[in-house]
Amino acid sequence: MTQTQLVEPAVVEAEGGGKKQIWPLPVGKANLLKLLHLCFDEYWDQIWFGTIIQGAAWEVVAPNAPKKISVADGYATVDFGRWHFHLCIGTHVGAPRELRKVRQCARAELYRFFGRDGDPSSWGVRLFNGRDEQMMTVLLPNPFLTNDQQFRAEPAWEQLELWDRLRSEFLGLEPDPLDRTGSRITCG
Repeated sequence: MTQTQLVEPAVVEAEGGGKKQIWPLPVGKANLLKLLHLCFDEYWDQIWFGTIIQGAAWEVVAPNAPKKISVADGYATVDFGRWHFHLCIGTHVGAPRELRKVRQCARAELYRFFGRDGDPSSWGVRLFNGRDEQMMTVLLPNPFLTNDQQFRAEPAWEQLELWDRLRSEFLGLEPDPLDRTGSRITCG
């Protein structure tokens, strides 16, 4: 377990309805690299990732497990073979000083979204740079959706395994029974 100072999660109103609970995650290079390995090495075929902002949502599925996850000059590269992506997770010296702080991940969080009915309906991880611009969202496996994003007739609670592991590993928290109370996705 990574040591963090536990705080009550912030509760924020989500634009468009619903609420989010947000737990801050440690942003050191080792912690962020561990997060990438856990999500992409072990759950690559169960997550979606990309940037989700007002007006655009990139929900990308990895084509295969990464061939390699490496770090050079502060940038993590998640390489799937035919394509890859980079995230600045550590000190980057290959840029002017003012850009170094902008590029590096300055904030990371776990979130749990509550729909209009008040039940949890989605779970994820978000990374932000030094300008507080979203670098990436990882949409975690969802008990209400199949792996090809079709609605399930009944929740599959085992889909919360990665969520539970992230809470345990980075926050020292046990599984929360609240996560297993919903019956469907309700959008904001």
